[in-house]
Amino acid sequence: MSDKQLLNEISIILKEKGLAIATAESATGGMIAHYITNISGSSEYFDRGLVTYSNAAKIDLLGVNEKTLEKYGAVSREVALEMAKGVRKKSKVDIGISTTGIAGPTGGSKDKPVGTVYVGFDSKQKTKVRKYNFEGNRLENKGQFCKAALEFLLENIR
Repeated sequence: MSDKQLLNEISIILKEKGLAIATAESATGGMIAHYITNISGSSEYFDRGLVTYSNAAKIDLLGVNEKTLEKYGAVSREVALEMAKGVRKKSKVDIGISTTGIAGPTGGSKDKPVGTVYVGFDSKQKTKVRKYNFEGNRLENKGQFCKAALEFLLENIR
């Protein structure tokens, strides 16, 4: 599915179901919000997008627990979950989506190599996190992270 088809389908479903969404992005740096708002009429369902790149921003703006960050690290299933929950609750919307990962070329480790991203989804009905691993340069990885997050969003709102 092309990016345009993906975004159009997300738009149609969110409008039909009357759902509002907010994003909490680290690894994607606002790219998800950018793509969603490229669709005319997105103001009907898109509330806000927060780029919470630092741990302090995750704590201050999303309510991510400092102990979660210390125990699991910013790039983790647990932090992605708390980010998605935090943006949904603080924004008072139906859906929160989050990304936290390592775009590279630096910052990777054996356990969390460059190209690792966690995407979080939170709604009143369900909460899910999915881990992805991609290979590419920094910009390629960010693009792949974004597309994975949008596909994960679509999967969970259908």
